[in-house]
Amino acid sequence: QVQLVESGGGLAQAGGSLRLSCAASGRTFWNYAMSWFRQAPGKEREFAASISGIGRTMRYADSVKGRFTISRDNAKNTVYLEMNSLKPEDTAVYYCAAGERGTFQTPQGYDYWGQGTQVTVSS
Repeated sequence: QVQLVESGGGLAQAGGSLRLSCAASGRTFWNYAMSWFRQAPGKEREFAASISGIGRTMRYADSVKGRFTISRDNAKNTVYLEMNSLKPEDTAVYYCAAGERGTFQTPQGYDYWGQGTQVTVSS
């Protein structure tokens, strides 16, 4: 069982930056691929970024590529999402997710989810 707790959300202006963190419980964090998804009001949850267990492979949605960076610190059981050049369309609840079956770009690929953290970008 893995428990995930996100933090770092808040209000930012367009063009600004935020850094999200997701702290995980458990002693085998490196076994889990980690991803960030986001869900805007009235929309389906969508993939933003993923990182493999040892942090060698990262993938990004086209909508965030070049602006967001995912990273992880396995010694701290934490995954991060650095968000730069924020746009109003980045406004959403951001969720981190963990799974043992590799990185996926669909929610079905992950077994554990955090409670989410709100990101609001004003124009």
